[in-house]
Amino acid sequence: MIEEKIQLTEKQILEKEFESIKNDLIEKHLELKMKASGRWINSLEIISSKNKITLLGEKYTDQLVYGRKGGTMPPVKAIEQWIKDKGIVPNIPITSLAWAIAKKIQKEGTEYYKQGGTDLVSSVITTQRIQEIINKLGNEVLLDIVPFFVNRFKNG
Repeated sequence: MIEEKIQLTEKQILEKEFESIKNDLIEKHLELKMKASGRWINSLEIISSKNKITLLGEKYTDQLVYGRKGGTMPPVKAIEQWIKDKGIVPNIPITSLAWAIAKKIQKEGTEYYKQGGTDLVSSVITTQRIQEIINKLGNEVLLDIVPFFVNRFKNG
């Protein structure tokens, strides 16, 4: 029996790693009990072109990671939808509850913000994980991959 070693291309390695990151982000999202409608999970998409691989998601990912600071009132309609998606059955009209929540967020920020954010991304995209990917790819890719992770996930 002849055993043949299959060499993966850099692109195939990155696609596999990004798929693993995506799955780990979903798992962490569920672990943190962030799921409401499932829209965030369903929005995660890996786009692979000849020279670039990107993981896309909802704009509100930053709010899941850092929270929302006070100062401006968030959209009441979005909070109404969140209440419905979470299955919350208030003893007052949903619009009234959503408005009260929006006013509290305007005054204080979200709980995630008050807690200093969450580890949704930082627990998945770690320095160790980046190093493991670099080790799989080789040092010639180092200059391309590190700035992507550092800029995207440290700065929001």
